Amino acid sequence: MFKVAVIGASGLLGRVIVDELAQQPDWQVVSTAFRRAGPHRIALDIRDEPAVRRFIEHEAPDAIVIAAAERRPDICEHDPALARALNVDAVRTLATAANQGGAWVLSISTDYVFDGTHPPYRYDAPPSPLNAYGRSKLDGERALTETTGLGCVLRLPLLYGPIVDWAESAVTSLVPAIAASASDSPDVKPAAMDAWAIRYPTFTPDVAFVIRQMLERHACGEAIRGIVQWSGDEPMTKYEMAIHLAGALQLEARLAPQHTPTDATPRPYNCHLDSDRLEALGIGRRTPFDTAIRQVLAKFPWRGDALA
Repeated sequence: MFKVAVIGASGLLGRVIVDELAQQPDWQVVSTAFRRAGPHRIALDIRDEPAVRRFIEHEAPDAIVIAAAERRPDICEHDPALARALNVDAVRTLATAANQGGAWVLSISTDYVFDGTHPPYRYDAPPSPLNAYGRSKLDGERALTETTGLGCVLRLPLLYGPIVDWAESAVTSLVPAIAASASDSPDVKPAAMDAWAIRYPTFTPDVAFVIRQMLERHACGEAIRGIVQWSGDEPMTKYEMAIHLAGALQLEARLAPQHTPTDATPRPYNCHLDSDRLEALGIGRRTPFDTAIRQVLAKFPWRGDALA
């Protein structure tokens, strides 16, 4: 029996990782959550070092996937202590416990460790984060690699997938404004959408598939170590994503492209991640954006009154 602990199993990515791994015969999955614990999720605050140690010692997993993090750039900018506690210190605590138990540990990181000026970025390109979120995730990467020799960092870009509310992904968070802009009222203004920053939206079930393939290699004694990256391959601004979303929702949306950055927290222009290291191992899957976003919307039925 191969046992995997998924830390942060209630989030956008954590849920689909658990779903993917639970389908594997002879695998046992244990999962944790902070706010949405339940019958199949163990309550765990990853900032509580003794609790983390007890959990790892009791469960004795063969592998640990860390999907818990503070991933909101604006929150990280205004509360760097919280960002460090979740994105750096907790990673070090989990990696230490994993190292003592001989478990392989996979930590999720971000394309925001780069400044976005010279894409595409290889896994070994020098990082240069622009904001507190990117800095905290880079420090988390270092915390992992300095703590255990049996670990791996997986950098990912903008994620979208099955949701529990529109705001859970920066992609689906565009839907309320898109829907509002489709109103027939002459008082409704076009929805302003960022047409400056280039993103590579990546489907969470594809990421879960990649992680499962990585875990299979560890189960076979061929653990991947160091830093790897995975990314969708369709470059889009949020304005372009909004056009695709409006089409999927069959809405006559009125959208206004913004060609200069407007975010209070600085964000990189284009952090396209090179996925060659995983692709060379035969790892990977990419679902086209239009196909994937329709799957997301079908599972989270849209009604105009639900956006009020």
